[in-house]
Amino acid sequence: MSLHLPTIVFTIVNFIILLFILKYFFSKPVNKILDERKNGINTSIKNAKDNEEKAEISRKEKDQLLHESRSKGREIVEEYKVKAQNISQEIIDDAKKESNVIIERTRVEIEREKQKAESEIKKQVIDLSLILSEKALERHIDEAEHRKLIEDFIFKVGN
Repeated sequence: MSLHLPTIVFTIVNFIILLFILKYFFSKPVNKILDERKNGINTSIKNAKDNEEKAEISRKEKDQLLHESRSKGREIVEEYKVKAQNISQEIIDDAKKESNVIIERTRVEIEREKQKAESEIKKQVIDLSLILSEKALERHIDEAEHRKLIEDFIFKVGN
């Protein structure tokens, strides 16, 4: 194997010329493509980070809204629970008042009926006493005198 010096020199010169041609014609477009690709990748990474941050912010806002909604829901439930208890208590109080009014009316009515019955019984007792006393005495006394006698009798018996 022999090395030819002119061939080696020629190959090296060709290689250097090829490098200059490649650098002159292809270096800038390739570097431009590589830079664009690099910028695209960096932009994509930046967008991904921004989107991740936005997603995290949205998640935190959603969690906050969910927490607020739950709190508000609990407040509403408690508020309506208190209202329901108040309404229930009002209904119970009204029912008690009405039952007391009904009881009082019934007492008054019973007392009236009792007095009416007592009065009726006294009247019947007086009438019966008149009839009995007329038969017992076999004579007729005037009614005013007879009533006075009976009332005295009832008063004495009643005491």
